[in-house]
Amino acid sequence: MAIINRTPDSFWGGNRHTELDSALEALREAVEAGADIVDVGGVRAGQEGEVVDADEELRRVMPFLEAARGEFPDLALSLDTWRSEVAQEAGAIGLDLVNDTWAGHDPELVRVAAEIGAGVVVSHTGGLPPRTDPVAVRYADEQGDDALAVVRDVLRVLAAGAAAAVEAGVPAERVLVDPTLDFGKTTRHSLTLLRHTGDVADLGFPVLQALSRKDFVGESLGLEPDDRLEGTLAATAVAAWLGATVFRAHDVRATRRVVDMVATIRGDRSPVLSVRGEPNGDAPTG
Repeated sequence: MAIINRTPDSFWGGNRHTELDSALEALREAVEAGADIVDVGGVRAGQEGEVVDADEELRRVMPFLEAARGEFPDLALSLDTWRSEVAQEAGAIGLDLVNDTWAGHDPELVRVAAEIGAGVVVSHTGGLPPRTDPVAVRYADEQGDDALAVVRDVLRVLAAGAAAAVEAGVPAERVLVDPTLDFGKTTRHSLTLLRHTGDVADLGFPVLQALSRKDFVGESLGLEPDDRLEGTLAATAVAAWLGATVFRAHDVRATRRVVDMVATIRGDRSPVLSVRGEPNGDAPTG
């Protein structure tokens, strides 16, 4: 899942496409690099940056979605929004996915997704409203305040959100679950959740991991966003091995190669070539 941000203030400067021509060129590069899904957003996730109302969000994303659908009619298009009115209008161009990054803050959004025939990403933000950065976040439940409380909370919220999406009319196979690292979480929470990707996969829905250049990578390695690619790819490989199947990424080509290599090691994908040491160098690759 390639990221196209139609924003002037996204946390990473390498993905700010305020001009439509720039966004469309990024789209073409992402498709050429191996993107299966393109996710466009018109509002920065964090609290820094300008206030963006629904009208401005639509002004940013609609021209891109219309042009993308015209140029790539078979490409899966995703809209990163928490607003049902934005998804409703964007649905006219044939959205494939609504990426609800803020965990059902607008309860109508899942109903709109079903109405327009789109899948939905169910996320977990620890109860925080949109554009809220975490401060002094703790997780505790009936089993106590421990390292795994965040895992239990994520599994509970994602299971409930997925069930609500299916009840609203979204086909189960079009419901993705995202543990949503960094959102409502400390770096320790995010690292714990990454190690428990397999538990998220056991919920029975495709798992989306949005890891790209995030703060948990930066804090783990002491690096700013420009230098977080290698850490992101390491996290991607771990998540892929543990069962995640969709990766929201700024760096599409590198991510595609990592995911394909992990799939090949697992035996889920055949090598492109398999001739080394084989008789006549033409052994079957299956």
